[in-house]
This record gives sequence, structure tokens and C-alpha cells, in this order.
Amino acid sequence: MEKKRLYWKICCIAAIFLCILTFTPLVIPQGIATPELAGVPYSLWTSFIITVLLVVLTYIGTRVHPGMQNEEEDV
Repeated sequence: MEKKRLYWKICCIAAIFLCILTFTPLVIPQGIATPELAGVPYSLWTSFIITVLLVVLTYIGTRVHPGMQNEEEDV
């Protein structure tokens, strides 16, 4: 039970970190007009990666959410 709480907190912190990271110069390079990887803009690549990570965090979050233990007890 305590492990689930720890994992939930880690998921929340990671999601907040990814949201903040989205608006940093790491994702949106400053002063560069067209950075590209394989013809696709760099910021779009990083957006894909961040989106996939947020989806994975959401899935993990649904498994470790503290409220899930109450639903399991009711069944």
C-alpha cells in the first residue's frame, strides 16, 4: 500500500516535470528558426516523446492511484 503511494507521488512529480519541460529551451530552442530531425521539426519530435511519456505516466497512475485500493475492496 505504501509502495503505491510512493509510485503515485513519483507519477505526479514526473507529470509536472514533463509539463514544465515542454516550455523550456530544451524543447523550444531559442534563436533557431528551423531545427529539424529527418525533415520533421525538432520541437515536434520532442512533443511526440513527451506525449508518449505522459500517456505511459497516465496508465501507471491509474494502476497506482490511492483510490484504486478502495475500488478493489468494494468488488
